[in-house]
Amino acid sequence: MKCRALSGRALADITLEAAAQGDLSAADLRIHPGTLRRQAEVAERHGNPQLADNLRRAAELTALGDEELLAVYEALRPGRSSRAELEAIAVRLEAAGAPSCAALVREAAAAGARRGLLRPG
Repeated sequence: MKCRALSGRALADITLEAAAQGDLSAADLRIHPGTLRRQAEVAERHGNPQLADNLRRAAELTALGDEELLAVYEALRPGRSSRAELEAIAVRLEAAGAPSCAALVREAAAAGARRGLLRPG
């Protein structure tokens, strides 16, 4: 199976010449979720389930825009969010087709609550 960018453009068509001519878009430079899922399968076969899980979550995150992705990252930093705010993020991630990422946010919220790292509220 050929590697493709998020835009669907074949990897072979993403060249310096295409970039210099202005023929590439931001989506041409983003990885396709299918590529990440295939990498996860390889990691799993080679005995690295943690990497496989990370790659599967990364595949889910390709559906998010850059601003939303950065907002989730920021919200997960210590003291930035309450447990309710993190739950709202998890619900949005599930709705966006990112259930593994939603589960990770919930896990982070529980750990943050145990360690006193969440913002009150």
